[in-house]
Amino acid sequence: MSSSSPATVDVHSQLHLHQSHTRAARTRFYAHRVRESLTSRIAMFLCSILLTLLFISGIIILILWLSLRPHRPRFYLSSFSTPSFSAVTFDISDRNPNSKIAIYYSDISATVFYDNQQLTNGIVQSAFYQPPKNTTEIVGQLVIASGQNIARDASIGRVSLRLELNSIVQFKLSTWDTHHHNMHISCDLAVGSDGNLLPEFQGERCSLYFG
Repeated sequence: MSSSSPATVDVHSQLHLHQSHTRAARTRFYAHRVRESLTSRIAMFLCSILLTLLFISGIIILILWLSLRPHRPRFYLSSFSTPSFSAVTFDISDRNPNSKIAIYYSDISATVFYDNQQLTNGIVQSAFYQPPKNTTEIVGQLVIASGQNIARDASIGRVSLRLELNSIVQFKLSTWDTHHHNMHISCDLAVGSDGNLLPEFQGERCSLYFG
């Protein structure tokens, strides 16, 4: 009966040891890959949840901003006349389009310009509170110191004027108030030889600016 030599046994031992190390290394490699894969999946899952929450939060904020963002009031020229070109009377329709936001107005002053020169000015409306979805008529009456130039030019049948209103406003939602804003309204118009507003300007929307 033959027996293995010491050299042969040593080679077999080394081969077995190498195979054991290889299997252990392969096991550690796959275990590491599994851990990496699991970590990556968990990270991707958490990122997906975070992105979803951010998206939903963004939609909610956008909806709240659109619903609570103050919309500018709208002003329309209802009537304007200057009898004998010695006085001015007018009616401006002030509409608050907001469904939940009210508007505080300080005193409203009016100025009438002819050929970029001031004809008359003064306070035409005292401070007031305008509820949401409300329309307020601003009625003004001012005296013109001298309307001779207008009367002369009215003989051609048309005189171009500009009516400007100024006030300070504050938007209010429940218990929340915005800052005060300087509001400027400009209405371009024309009257005929009789001093009455020409039909094409009746109901015309005025320009609005905030300072």
